[in-house]
Amino acid sequence: MSSKINIYLVEYAINSLLRQKHKTFFITIILTILIFLLSSVFLITNSIKHELNATLKSLPEIIVQKSKAGRHYDIDIDMADNLLNITGVKSAIPRVWGYYYFYNSKTNFSIVGIDEYEEQYKDTLEKIATTLDFSKDSMLIGKGVNRIMSKNYYKEYFNFIKPDGSIKKMEISGVFSADTELESNDMIVMSINNAREIFDMPSAHATDIVVKIPNVDEIATIAQKIKQQYPDTKVITKDDLKISYQNIFNYKSGLFLALFIISLFTFFIIIYDKLSGLSSEEKREVGVLKAIGWRVEDVLKAKFYEGFIVSFFAYLLGLLLSFAFVYIFQAPLLKNIFIGYSELKPSFELPFVFDIQTLALIFFLSVPIYIAATIIPSWRSATLEADEVIR
Repeated sequence: MSSKINIYLVEYAINSLLRQKHKTFFITIILTILIFLLSSVFLITNSIKHELNATLKSLPEIIVQKSKAGRHYDIDIDMADNLLNITGVKSAIPRVWGYYYFYNSKTNFSIVGIDEYEEQYKDTLEKIATTLDFSKDSMLIGKGVNRIMSKNYYKEYFNFIKPDGSIKKMEISGVFSADTELESNDMIVMSINNAREIFDMPSAHATDIVVKIPNVDEIATIAQKIKQQYPDTKVITKDDLKISYQNIFNYKSGLFLALFIISLFTFFIIIYDKLSGLSSEEKREVGVLKAIGWRVEDVLKAKFYEGFIVSFFAYLLGLLLSFAFVYIFQAPLLKNIFIGYSELKPSFELPFVFDIQTLALIFFLSVPIYIAATIIPSWRSATLEADEVIR
């Protein structure tokens, strides 16, 4: 079969599709919807994976928490000095952080306290420490926090309610951004003293201690040593957090997998229907074409163009709709399958991730299969004698 594109056959294929415009329109719409669903699923998955992987890279190697009766308690700051005596530990930094429930919007904010003169455990916090005014009661907030506070008319300051019922007024000195939306979306950064006051935490205590280890091969050994030295602590490594994130992601992916299977099942029903044979009208058309001198090769080329035009148009339209749905409209409903429907966290924007492998996978799951389903029954009819096909 010649590889040249026959313009006349393309024109015939387009006219053939237009003659059956209702059927062509219906199949194109169904294919577009299926490709839209599949590509939306993959785009959301890729974006969230990108965010999670980027967030994991910024996490400390080891986190040490005080555990009692399975609950998390404040830890003594003095423990940080003892952890520095363990061989292989570069630094041990006490952290003061926690969640603050904002009743008006039924949302949790993450409050992080930092010290002006101490080493920060994240690059994001290093940048914030250079811009935060530690001389007054001020704070920097993430984009998600800013949206929620602005809706509730907190644009210049915010009133925190402390555990004893008193008010702590904090000035909003700016909005910061980080490498990932997940990292900074719900975060409020302030001085460590202000964070202690809001949480009513004594100066000798911290929320937990982060341990930095230059040699990643020593993480498991050092974590075991810490656990042996402090049996009442919970030692969490970066690998533990990674596994935890992956388990949550894989569980949520199961819901997407169900949607993926349903979409494929619907698509293959269409393919099966086409493979089951041509309609009497289509068979008669093939017979007439053979009777007027068309070769089998010409018939198959025309059918190839028909299948390609329909499937490739549906592929492009489905992709464009999914890109708009995911990255412009932020995938309403579908995104919530992963992040949940709870309002306890401010919503975050899905980052744009262009993955050529995903686009290729969707292409090969749709266009070639549909073209094959168009050509095969046509080939069966085209190989018969013209009078036999017409009868």
